[in-house]
Amino acid sequence: MQAMLNDPSARWFLISAVIAMMIACLVVSVAVFVRVGRADRNRAVVDRALAAREGVALDAVRPPKGARERAAAMTHAASSMGLRIGQGRLGESLLAAEDRRLVELYFLDQSQRARGLFIMSRAVLAVLFPLLAWWLLDDFLDRRGVLAWMIAVFFGFAVGWMLPKWWLMRRWRARRKQAENELPLLIDLLRLLQGVGLSVDQSIHVLVTDFRTVMPVLAAEMRHSAELHTRGRSREQSLGRLAVDYENDDLTAICRLIVQVDKHGGAVQEPLARFSDRVRERRKLDLKAHVARLTVKMTGVMVLTLLPALLIVTGGAGFLAVIRGLSRINGG
Repeated sequence: MQAMLNDPSARWFLISAVIAMMIACLVVSVAVFVRVGRADRNRAVVDRALAAREGVALDAVRPPKGARERAAAMTHAASSMGLRIGQGRLGESLLAAEDRRLVELYFLDQSQRARGLFIMSRAVLAVLFPLLAWWLLDDFLDRRGVLAWMIAVFFGFAVGWMLPKWWLMRRWRARRKQAENELPLLIDLLRLLQGVGLSVDQSIHVLVTDFRTVMPVLAAEMRHSAELHTRGRSREQSLGRLAVDYENDDLTAICRLIVQVDKHGGAVQEPLARFSDRVRERRKLDLKAHVARLTVKMTGVMVLTLLPALLIVTGGAGFLAVIRGLSRINGG
């Protein structure tokens, strides 16, 4: 097995495969830049035609393009390229059903563009990380044989393949945590708005327009549910994402309460007040549990850091006396 791995033909095959991946990455990058340049030229032609039609100077119609606009154009081109790659069977491998669901959960209204960026980033990183592993560990891998090269390339490919999904999962967990933190404020605002006589639609409109800065996650979800309800979905269907996907029992209960009020009406100030007290009580218990865990962790840190110093200070004199006594006995 080792002789086969040390075969020069196998080594040249591995080098050829890596070079082919580099060429593929270069071709994809060139295609992205060409697409960006073509889009810029088309936009410039349209701007000149509109300016000539309206009799306005082109500089007054469109200011010079900055770095942010160029970055947005490159992002759009990369997303379009990713969507084009994801149309065939390769796209099913690059974007599995679980990954597609995760993209739709996090990016909400921009899921189409996000799918293209996800496919593009996964394809580029899956090629780039093995090349980085080969370049950075060249001297180390030369002494280990072809098997070490194959292991390094495999791990580089695995990390590059999974890195976009890990990043997306982390951002989704942070979004769910943020929604959980915004929940008490949402309950209080709903109770206040319902108390002054607003309907469910009016309350959601006020939450979306006036409180999106203090509740960015829940306000965006409410806006999405309001748009779905406007398009003909029922209230229960429009709130299904917020009630199910966030996996939060309190959010599910709030969505059920909103559906019941929208369907049957009635006063909700008292149920919302009790629900708010229950949520706050649960948050207090969670904070107490968090403080208890921190106390246990700090106890371990104190034992590891302070115990040696405490033993030296308190038992140092006794150890010195014992050592001196033993030295006298040996000397006598």
